Amino acid sequence: MKRNPRKVKWTKAYRRLHGKDMTQDATFEFERKRNRPERYDRNLTENTLKAIKTIDKVRFRREETHHKNRMKGKAAKERKEARKELDQQIHMLVAPGALVKDTSATSAAKVTVKVQHESDENRMEE
Repeated sequence: MKRNPRKVKWTKAYRRLHGKDMTQDATFEFERKRNRPERYDRNLTENTLKAIKTIDKVRFRREETHHKNRMKGKAAKERKEARKELDQQIHMLVAPGALVKDTSATSAAKVTVKVQHESDENRMEE
């Protein structure tokens, strides 16, 4: 369909361009395919097997830091989005009377409640 692979999200070119994959990791160079046959050397093979283990450790550590760096801003971004949503939907959490900061209205409400409470106590005594 003649699409640019750098704009199609599932391609390697897109992931490499947008920093999604670890393409600059030097440990990937060890896995290049070589067409030349090598002579067998026991010491070289032993050292290679030891190196493979250390390479795996290094690659795992780099992959962990890569993921950590990718997710670094995510917590702050989620907090910011949650704060924005809370600010937009605050009317659903707080009663409408609590949002009004008029002190005269709240003191009048307290007086009426207090008067009603006293009348209830008088009924109990009777």
